[in-house]
Amino acid sequence: MAIPTIAAYDMPTEAELGLAQVTWQPDAGRAALLVHDMQHYFVQAFPADRPPVTDLVANIVSLRELATRLGMPVVYTAQPGRMTRAQRGLLHDFWGPGMGTDDHGRRIIDELAPGPQDAVLTKWRYSAFHGTTLANILHRYRRDQLVICGVYAHIGCLMTACDAFTQDIEPFLVADAVADFSLAQHRMGLDYATQRCAVTVTTRRMREALTASRAGSSSLAAGVRRDRDLAGLSDR
Repeated sequence: MAIPTIAAYDMPTEAELGLAQVTWQPDAGRAALLVHDMQHYFVQAFPADRPPVTDLVANIVSLRELATRLGMPVVYTAQPGRMTRAQRGLLHDFWGPGMGTDDHGRRIIDELAPGPQDAVLTKWRYSAFHGTTLANILHRYRRDQLVICGVYAHIGCLMTACDAFTQDIEPFLVADAVADFSLAQHRMGLDYATQRCAVTVTTRRMREALTASRAGSSSLAAGVRRDRDLAGLSDR
């Protein structure tokens, strides 16, 4: 199965999100931001200059800028492309050979190009934890919350949220900073996350919560200093 052609659709609104099952609150002193697979190969499947991709990119840019300002670690995942049959494993049975040798397709989109202080991890399976140092990075920076944005909502973003949950890391799936093959699949990913493993929240609410958490937090200045060497943990 190849990535389908994706029709335009409007992002889910706050009123459409399910009722949270837990009382977790995002905290800039505890959270890291994960920008999940925002490579040209995946993003170009969306119709250009229309929602959801316009909102997707703008909202992730907003979150990334805020995270950097608040001293939160920012971690990117990017699939390597050019994977051998053995490297792809069962992914091949569902998706075929996947991303090829085109350097443009493998690059993270320009609007979200990682900064010199960010970590970029090579991603091998649906979950961003599988075969990467993501868990080690979160432990090193004393982070027990993960704010997830990127593509695709019901596949890698959801599986990463589930994996975080199993490791006692509180996942937050940003509802209008993820996107999917269709609105139905987008909603399916959000619904499962809300009911079973994560808090789903809009970009606006996430920004408000992170900004509010900064007041009186002595850990943030230390976070800024620590993040200067985060890029050294990249594996790409």
